[in-house]
Amino acid sequence: MLRKFGLLQHHKLGSVAYRRRLLSTFTERDGIGHIQLDNEKTRNSLSLDMMDSIQQHIVAHQDDPTVRCFVLSAKGHVFSAGHNLKELTPERGPDFHRQVFAKCSELIGVILRAPVPVIARVDGLAAAAGCQLVASCDMVVCSDSSTFSTPGASFGIFCSTPGIAVARAVPRMKASYMLFTGLPISAQEALESGLVSKVVPSDRLDQEVETICDAIKGKSRAVIALGKKFFYEQIAMDVNSAYRKGEQVMADNLGTVDGQEGILSFVEKRKPVWRHH
Repeated sequence: MLRKFGLLQHHKLGSVAYRRRLLSTFTERDGIGHIQLDNEKTRNSLSLDMMDSIQQHIVAHQDDPTVRCFVLSAKGHVFSAGHNLKELTPERGPDFHRQVFAKCSELIGVILRAPVPVIARVDGLAAAAGCQLVASCDMVVCSDSSTFSTPGASFGIFCSTPGIAVARAVPRMKASYMLFTGLPISAQEALESGLVSKVVPSDRLDQEVETICDAIKGKSRAVIALGKKFFYEQIAMDVNSAYRKGEQVMADNLGTVDGQEGILSFVEKRKPVWRHH
């Protein structure tokens, strides 16, 4: 099954209506929602429009029972160079600047709260807010030629919000190296630091992503959704609170249709038949 969605939509900004091009595309194929950043001219920068279009794709399809996960990729050799600096010029004003950063935080929240995993497929540079976007996904698969950086200080704007995601993905010493120097780290360094899940040669990137997606598709959608929700909740808890909440979540999981089916299929030595609810 393949469904591809258009790129144009009407929006309102204040009292002025205008037409803008959605800068990412969505294609659903065999249960996988493929979202591709598609603005090579700006190195797939996370402009307000770009962030809004990515968010729209996730929100519009996250509750579709046929969609089992999202793969976030980019056209060209730059995953994303970060925010579009033309939107951060002084004449835009502080209100617009806050709108840009608020939209980025909103997009990250949508990724974290999506009931299915969001996988970043990176083949090239992910910088600044682009690195933030990558670090906020549930998993990251990158080519061995990919690089990651937070170079904002070089342009007079410290990567404060990208640093939130990066510091929660990698050790403090690696995060401070990236944030204070702006120097890029390699794919192998990103793997060793915990910023990415897998590193493979470019010609095996799609195969590796497909392997991961197939593994997710073999699970109950409902169980994955329950697990993802608690996974991010418990990260913010102290360990004792996390275990107390986790005990209840595990018990609730066993009470679901698919939780019961999973146990029975194991006992009966057969393949489970998921209901996904």
